Amino acid sequence: MEQQSANNNPQNKQILYKTQGTCSQYIEVGLTDGLISSCRFYGGCDGNTKGLAKLVIGMRPANVISRLSGITCGRKPTSCPDQLCQALKQMQGEDL
Repeated sequence: MEQQSANNNPQNKQILYKTQGTCSQYIEVGLTDGLISSCRFYGGCDGNTKGLAKLVIGMRPANVISRLSGITCGRKPTSCPDQLCQALKQMQGEDL
């Protein structure tokens, strides 16, 4: 898990988040001026994760978290959307 600020602006961040309990292994997320500017899943269901990544671009992290947090996948207690929310929470410094 790496986190770094870009241009010394706390609103600009990049993270490589190690997922837990999903087929995807990592999620790379970038924030620019408080909005999601990039999102990429490593592993997982290719079409679903690509679609999810495109849908969240331009959104505020809080909106993504409120919509996708707690989604499960099959019998798993989490999912790629839920893990994205965990990454965003970490970026915002929230307790998981």
